[in-house]
Amino acid sequence: MGSERISIGRDGGVAHVELAREGKFNAMDKDMFEAIGDAFRTLGGDPAVRAILLSGRGRHFTAGLDLQYAASQFPPTDDPGRAAEARLRHIKWLQDAFSAAEEARPPVIAAIHGGCIGAGVDLATACDIRLAAADAFIQVAEVDVAITADLGTLQRLTHLIPEGIVRELAFTGRRMAAEEAARLGLVNRILPDRDAAIAAGMELARAIAAKSPLAVAGAKMSLNYSRGRTVEEGLRHVALWNAGALVSADLTAAVQGRLSKTTPEFRDLDE
Repeated sequence: MGSERISIGRDGGVAHVELAREGKFNAMDKDMFEAIGDAFRTLGGDPAVRAILLSGRGRHFTAGLDLQYAASQFPPTDDPGRAAEARLRHIKWLQDAFSAAEEARPPVIAAIHGGCIGAGVDLATACDIRLAAADAFIQVAEVDVAITADLGTLQRLTHLIPEGIVRELAFTGRRMAAEEAARLGLVNRILPDRDAAIAAGMELARAIAAKSPLAVAGAKMSLNYSRGRTVEEGLRHVALWNAGALVSADLTAAVQGRLSKTTPEFRDLDE
């Protein structure tokens, strides 16, 4: 599975999605958005996939939106109302491509190197975990091309780092270096270079894949549901989940593994 814009590999229960338009610094055009959305929707629904690693080939994780593609989307029209409705549908389609990573059943780990710019920040913040190479930087660059970031950065980044910092990044377009991103908790840790970040991401993905896929799916679902809701709402949601999930064979296997000091094996989730 894959396309000329991305490459997808499999290693047991781990899928590796690579942005593969390195000749254009992984700038995102229509085909790239479509490939990203399709990949995460497909892998996210695959019962054999337990974790997903996302990385980029070449010099940068991604330079963000392909500006030539963006400029060609909305030609002049004699009906501004219909043009506005078309723009709304198009933006929603772009949003859905990145939301597919957040909505995927398995956790998604982003290994960021070089520039993570504009739409790249939208994509990275839709992932569950972020690792960074030492040369990585984050840039909410839309303001520099007179655009309000509209694919998830402004909505998700405020749950990851202080809102004042988010506002500064969004209003100025300044670059945030890997060290600052790690200090604020946007990335979990810094690795020496791209290869090391990908290797660390793969190690983390394998560790997740070894756990009960039902428990991991429940944890991701509960974390996503609880964001922006009250503690009480989150507690009720996870209680309903566990009321059904605790009868799973995974619980028996995990307990027996602990008692016998052996590593339990969990079967894939059913479709």
